[in-house]
Amino acid sequence: MTETHKCEDEAASEALGARLWKTLRTPDCVLIEAPMGTGKTALARGLIEAAGGGPEVPSPTYAIVQPYETWPPLYHLDLYRLNDPSELAELGLEDMLEAGVVLVEWPDLGQSFWPKDALLLTGRILDDGTREWTVRRGS
Repeated sequence: MTETHKCEDEAASEALGARLWKTLRTPDCVLIEAPMGTGKTALARGLIEAAGGGPEVPSPTYAIVQPYETWPPLYHLDLYRLNDPSELAELGLEDMLEAGVVLVEWPDLGQSFWPKDALLLTGRILDDGTREWTVRRGS
């Protein structure tokens, strides 16, 4: 499955995240790859709110992991500040991947950890400022 979605604004990115929540299974992994300013956190916010993890959805940039007591459990990770893949093991990533849904911004550092059937969201900013998200399952 490969789909492309255009999002005119932050609300559209959140709505896309909410729709994607309905396609997930347990356990599942969602990887969000996009340059800064593309709307990774807005997309994640929509998904988290649809899971019942709102209304406050802080970016986990400094905490690295933000857990949500949803069903299934949801873990929002932002790996931007990590330097070494070994730090992922220290965070308990393997347990998270078995327990529920793991949503990851900046997933490049953990390539060897992600399941082969992870949902990959790749974003870019078009010339007119619209965000375009490509959604595909698996590597």
